[in-house]
Amino acid sequence: MCDTFYEMETAALVAPVTALEFLRDEFLLTGEGPVLTAYRLLPHPTACGSQSVLQHYRIHGIRSRSLVVDQAQSHATGPYRQRKDELSSTSEPNYFDLAVFGGKALRLVRFHVDQQDGVHQPLEILDALIELQDWTLDVRWLVGDEHSFLCVAVAHNKVLLLDAVPGNVVVQRSCLEGCLLYSALLLVHKSWADTVLVGGTVFNQMVLWKPGGTDKSNSCEDKAPVERRLLGHTGVIFSISYLREKGWLASASDDRSVRLWDVGDLGGPRGNCGNLNPTCLMALYGHQARVFSVCLSSRRAFSAGEDGVCLVWDVVGSGKVVAMLKGHRAGGVRGLAVSEGTEIGDRWVTTGGADGAVRLWRMEGSEDSKETKEETMTEKLSDLEFPGPGLPKVVCMARDGQGSWSQSKFVVCTDQGVVHQYSGGQWEVVWTGTPEFQSYCVMETITVSVKDSDSTKKNMCAVGNLNGSIYVFAISHPQCGILLSGGSGKIHSLIFQEANNVLYLLASGAKGVVYRWFVKVNLKQNCSVSLSANPLPPFLLRPCAKCWLTTAVCLYSNSLGLLWVCGDRRGSLLLFQEDGKLTENNLSVQRTGKDVPMGKEKTNDGEVQCDKRGSRIMEERNHEEVRDLMLRPLSCLFGVHGKQGVTSVCEYQGLLYSCGRDGCVRIFKVCRTSPDKVEENSIGTKCGLHLEVLRVQRACKGMEWLERVLILEPHTPDDWKRDPGEDTNGDYKTNKRSLLENLEVTEKVDEKQSFGGEEEKREGEARFVIVGFHAIHFVVWDPVRQERLLAVACGGGHRSWSLWLPRKEFWPGYGALVFIKQGNVLTSHHPGEMPSWAGRPVRTGGWGLREGIHGRGIGCLCRLGRIRGVMNESQTSSGNETEGQAEEEDVERQEGSWEIVVTGGEDTSLTVLAIHPSSGSIRVLSVITDHISSIRTVAVVTRPEESSNDEFSAVLVSAGGRAQMQCYRLLIGWDRQRLLPSCQVIQVAGHRLDEQWERRRNRHKTVKMDPETRYMDAVVVDRNTDCVVLALACSDGALRFFSVSEVRRRIDFLWETFYHQRCVLSLAACTLEDGKGKRYTLLLSAATDGKIALWDLTEACLSSSGTSSKAPAPQSPCFNIAVHQSGVNSLAVWVEKLGQNESSCLVTVASGGDDGQLTVSTIRVHYPEDGNAGGSRELSQIPQPPVPMKTQFQTHHRLRLHLDVQSHLPEAHAAPLTALKLLSPGLLVSTSSDQRVCLWKVSSTSIVHSGVLCSHVADASGLAVWEGKMIMGEEGDEKRRGRVEGEQEISTWKGKESQMGLKTLCGTLESNTGGRTSEEGAGVETGGGEARNTLSETGDPASKTRGERADDAAAEFSHQAWKTETEENSGSYSRGMKKRMRQMGWVLVCGQGLQLVRVTGDHGFRDREET
Repeated sequence: MCDTFYEMETAALVAPVTALEFLRDEFLLTGEGPVLTAYRLLPHPTACGSQSVLQHYRIHGIRSRSLVVDQAQSHATGPYRQRKDELSSTSEPNYFDLAVFGGKALRLVRFHVDQQDGVHQPLEILDALIELQDWTLDVRWLVGDEHSFLCVAVAHNKVLLLDAVPGNVVVQRSCLEGCLLYSALLLVHKSWADTVLVGGTVFNQMVLWKPGGTDKSNSCEDKAPVERRLLGHTGVIFSISYLREKGWLASASDDRSVRLWDVGDLGGPRGNCGNLNPTCLMALYGHQARVFSVCLSSRRAFSAGEDGVCLVWDVVGSGKVVAMLKGHRAGGVRGLAVSEGTEIGDRWVTTGGADGAVRLWRMEGSEDSKETKEETMTEKLSDLEFPGPGLPKVVCMARDGQGSWSQSKFVVCTDQGVVHQYSGGQWEVVWTGTPEFQSYCVMETITVSVKDSDSTKKNMCAVGNLNGSIYVFAISHPQCGILLSGGSGKIHSLIFQEANNVLYLLASGAKGVVYRWFVKVNLKQNCSVSLSANPLPPFLLRPCAKCWLTTAVCLYSNSLGLLWVCGDRRGSLLLFQEDGKLTENNLSVQRTGKDVPMGKEKTNDGEVQCDKRGSRIMEERNHEEVRDLMLRPLSCLFGVHGKQGVTSVCEYQGLLYSCGRDGCVRIFKVCRTSPDKVEENSIGTKCGLHLEVLRVQRACKGMEWLERVLILEPHTPDDWKRDPGEDTNGDYKTNKRSLLENLEVTEKVDEKQSFGGEEEKREGEARFVIVGFHAIHFVVWDPVRQERLLAVACGGGHRSWSLWLPRKEFWPGYGALVFIKQGNVLTSHHPGEMPSWAGRPVRTGGWGLREGIHGRGIGCLCRLGRIRGVMNESQTSSGNETEGQAEEEDVERQEGSWEIVVTGGEDTSLTVLAIHPSSGSIRVLSVITDHISSIRTVAVVTRPEESSNDEFSAVLVSAGGRAQMQCYRLLIGWDRQRLLPSCQVIQVAGHRLDEQWERRRNRHKTVKMDPETRYMDAVVVDRNTDCVVLALACSDGALRFFSVSEVRRRIDFLWETFYHQRCVLSLAACTLEDGKGKRYTLLLSAATDGKIALWDLTEACLSSSGTSSKAPAPQSPCFNIAVHQSGVNSLAVWVEKLGQNESSCLVTVASGGDDGQLTVSTIRVHYPEDGNAGGSRELSQIPQPPVPMKTQFQTHHRLRLHLDVQSHLPEAHAAPLTALKLLSPGLLVSTSSDQRVCLWKVSSTSIVHSGVLCSHVADASGLAVWEGKMIMGEEGDEKRRGRVEGEQEISTWKGKESQMGLKTLCGTLESNTGGRTSEEGAGVETGGGEARNTLSETGDPASKTRGERADDAAAEFSHQAWKTETEENSGSYSRGMKKRMRQMGWVLVCGQGLQLVRVTGDHGFRDREET
């Protein structure tokens, strides 16, 4: 016998953050769903504790009370925030008592300030949950009360006096205005009589009344009258805040406005009601949607709303917006809090979003100085008053290595050939060129270390002219420069590159020739600078118009020497390889000191003359010899960035990022080429390397001119501890690993293998921002959050500019732009000011305390797999524990295990997530924004041979609105530096139906596809080595089939059928295999008519893969059953084999629909017999198709199907059932918009409810389930237990069994039951072709005995399957003692958030001897 008990608990949660509260400017409390989390803000924000407090209620407010309180509360705010009580004693409290409330519940929690060691839990639940009869809007502690009395405002305009310890209501008082409240603000003092309530009603007004009664009536039975009424809003009021020191009241409304009221003194010792005639001081309009929260300070008002922006208002002066705080994705800001601030005016501002993120800003400096600085940062440009002579043409930043904007220097070259330097607020002339440098010049600067002196850095400058001359000098010693020759034509561009401690100079001359030199900087004894240059073989660009170099990056490898990745003005990307022998010779020349000095000396008249020895050497190099030494590209992506040119190429952690004026960022890498495609290059060696584009990222609409990519610095607390790339001197010095250091060449490589072969470790794509021009603005754009991080009105891109950053290639959240406009040199910030508030850096977007995901709802998700990272030595076993302890720790240890999940949302983005089940941590690995409409479905294909413990890959297909489909290859690896998973996205192909229609012949004779067609569901029906066949359900009533080829990078449309004639909602697929090894492919489709159609796609899949002759596509199903009264939202299918000698099998389909019903249908499928090729199908239940069919689908191997058993559970959920998955054999998981996750034990004769969990995810729309561990132990001994790993996914994509999942279990069922089904093994008859409804209309079993027998048979099968694997892995199975098996599973629910649920089932077995 077996008794199964299932328990469900939340392991990870991402939900809207609805409550925020500061404690003493040192701690921050957040409420997300029922979870209360505490953060320590100093020295850097860090999470210090978390606790589930309100069970299935969502936290809407947190109210604190410190240990010592005897002074009146001086400040109160709205329902989402309260300033902490003033302390009369200088001693700091050791703990805070918290009243946490939300919904109809309230609970007391104690926060221990001194327990911040990471070992003890700082949050302690004091009492049981207090459940009320009405919705709670605001809660306040009575100031100075010793008995823990709370004032509670509820939604029906009532106030309760609550004794919190027993949870009893002492006093209840109502208002004469018996209306609903959307918000409430309680102003309390020491007694109930002093309490005042300000409520925002459903009638767009605020009412003020005293729950403690007036002098005339203090009886609790009498209803209190309204004392004051505030009119003016045209929408309901969501939030109220009060500033006592000025008598101001602020209200946030549905009408998109914030209003400031002069109400006078409210509350206090006498319960004042303020002015008799409150007036509205100002109405603040600036939000683009509803305003949810408002907070007041002495000079500012802070408001946040549905538009995702927190606006800072100047309420003392102009009433304008002085700052906009952004940082959340779609969905808006649901929580807002502002700290009290320090003596110098510093204060924290935090926002919580619908995306589940918590962002933090530090508002520093006094309130008076902040206004000027903010206006300067956003509006005013500084003119540096360039003195001349001449007009400035080129500006470049000269970095001094100290990372300070106030100490930075930059140089300007004029049309007179004069180089000026700006430093310390003064201009000075650095170098004056000869007449040939006038009228035209190009300039480039770089900061390098002087040879043999790591502490000495010099700013180098190079200037080129029309005649091919290039003058290179140190800005501090311009007289010690050298003159180089770059041919006889115009120098189009100059590029400095530093690699392997060597400085390179590239000069792009005429006819596509790029001249190159080694440049060496030496420091003489008299502190002067000595320069020398050694020539290198030039690059020869591909012949075309506009043939000159625009950008280059140098990659170093011990095995290959140097690789150069370059971009040209034609928009091409080119790959060059350095000549290893020549490079070695030049390096030897440098080491022996036999370099070629081309020093120049200044004469008394100021002209520069070449050294005779250098000139003679340059003259001896004739053009033919130079042409013979030229290097030609190994690989060229011609015109990949359009015709306007490549603007930049950079490398970070093994990947390359390029920008162009086509509005795209391309992420690519260096790859191996197959041996048959390798050709000899110009060097005479064979090296099969090429450039491969992985992904394309577009900027915002209208932003076509992109300049560069900046890596986004980490904004999460875990990453602050390991901030990348900053040394003690503040110089740019990244801890990244070079592309070629990671990717060493091996002898054996495959065609599609990345450069580096088997030694390659997959690095994830970095988060980056895009720098470019949008109309007249210089813009820093975040493609993930879809927002501007910096905007400067410079006039457009046709000008010289330079961007100052504290560290090169990284975006810290702030920066300064220097540019030339109309003959003036302008900056976005004066060099005497920091580009931030109050003289200190402020990150745009704030700091991320918690990372958010989709804000507008998650429509679909799927699990890719599990990755195990490399454990640290401290996490390994010490070897001193006993065997039982080691087994237990091995079972419970999860530090290196992460679940990889992909989600698709209504915000048109795909997000790759890594979930840590044991800690609940969720990290965003990658965000893909290629869709133009919402994403409705995702399907994934994984192969076991492509997976290992620390890396795997998968093919992901996403589809949604506008009939758009995208395909990607995801490479999941382990970042050994950050000890976190990483993800690399490779874009395979894309497809849209309207583009397919445009390519059709005779399209004028057909009806164009409806542009509103949506893909509702996708499923993999067949896969082979060449391609994957997908079926997609469409909103226009069609079933469409596509083939996805990763090799050809194409998605091809195969065929379509309009059999359903209405919106197709869900799909599922399964594969059958008869006793002779022949495989059959079945597809199940369901539409809004409540029917399920079953399609035989065996021949169609064979013809699509090219393994058989072309067969006509099926236009009608082979089977049809009615299961629901309305739409069928989800399907789950599994197959049960009946034995090797049986000629049939059972296909069980579970369905959930809009009617809230759960239906389980069992279909018996008979395989075709030998020699019966002309047999007929059973089509008795199929109506005539409403549309004419051109061809009738015929097959030589026909299946016969009939409905065997059908069970119904009419009220499985109280709302439409939106998702249904099979967790394990006989165990279903369902969810609905009623926010319940239910478990169902399913057999052929019964559906039994086995567990329920109230989900914290609203509008649940999708599920992903997979099996976890199976743990066995003796009864009463929970410490000693073995385990059986069963981590395969059961339902990664709809209807597709994994290789190690259902088939293995079904095979065990076959062997254990002797070729019979579980029903037959238990003596249940399954006769005939007629369907038997085994449940009545009320859902009661019609034959309980049969159901019990079926359950026992399924339990016996599970026990035997577990026992078999346990004996193989853990030794013999002990008999004669009681055993208990604990099986773990995981359920991931998505909707307005994400929730990971751990499912644990206890199977108690008695030994057969006892039985």
